Amino acid sequence: MPATIPPNRCRVVLIAPESARADGFGTAFAEALSGGDVASIILPAYGMDDATFQALAEAVVPAAQAADVAVVIAGDSRIAGRARADGVHVEGGRAALDDAIDRLQGKMIVGAGGAKTRDEALALGEARPDYVFFGRFGYDNRPEPHHRNLTLGRWWAEMIEVPCIVMAGADIESTRDVAETGAEFVALSSAVFGEGVDPAAAIARANAILDDVGHGLESAE
Repeated sequence: MPATIPPNRCRVVLIAPESARADGFGTAFAEALSGGDVASIILPAYGMDDATFQALAEAVVPAAQAADVAVVIAGDSRIAGRARADGVHVEGGRAALDDAIDRLQGKMIVGAGGAKTRDEALALGEARPDYVFFGRFGYDNRPEPHHRNLTLGRWWAEMIEVPCIVMAGADIESTRDVAETGAEFVALSSAVFGEGVDPAAAIARANAILDDVGHGLESAE
């Protein structure tokens, strides 16, 4: 974490868009990183074949790690290992999460997603993943975050020690809605990588919002 970022301040997690490929995504990703603080990036497969997905991971990992940005591979621990990524994201339910934690936690970040209810989220949390994600990859197609994600994120942040990531909307200003839940991380995808968006400017704006919300929370304490 950069020295200027308070330890309790919400940070950005990027989600690679469905269009991301090894031969084109690097430029947009580098532009995003030039805009300010980013904690990590999650790479979903979106139905890509193994070779295409691995090529994307191998293109992103060195650039991200050189900038102290963790890379988390969604759904495929083999590709995570081959690409020397920092972690895996699991959405196959509690059994799949338990298996990933048994095999990989301590060597890699192991995150969990897919919960749509409090009970589902608690079941995942009992396994003690490194984070729980509220949202769905590729579904940030409205300006505002999904109400359910905000509600779950706020409840989780108030009750549970395991960090959470909450998916924002397609408008970068929705970063504020997520940060105000108390979530440790805000996930941004189309708000940064959408058509016509300047990735550097979007990340700069997101961090300005997160600084503002963080200062407000400190003042209220």
